Amino acid sequence: MTDDSSIKFTVPLIRWQGDRGTYHLVSIKGADAETIAMHARIDRLEFGNRRGFGSVKVMARIGETEWKSSVFPQEKSTEWILLVSKKVMKAEGLAMDDEVAVGLDLI
Repeated sequence: MTDDSSIKFTVPLIRWQGDRGTYHLVSIKGADAETIAMHARIDRLEFGNRRGFGSVKVMARIGETEWKSSVFPQEKSTEWILLVSKKVMKAEGLAMDDEVAVGLDLI
């Protein structure tokens, strides 16, 4: 992959309580969010349609754990969300508010 399609950042792990359960996630903002938004716009121009909920496919990495997922836009694409499963949290020994180094390859 090219450097344009890979981003790395460190953010706290957030717990969000929803109607259907508790979710753990990381929030992507700033220049990294702009990179994802631009990737989404280019993808729409190239393929002509939006993915479900405006999501962007990614290969995500935290520590030694890598998985295929999607990031989801919030607030007009100025923030993106990556859900972190219990399986990933357990494999990497993560807890709420831990600083998490995340790598994303935009697909």
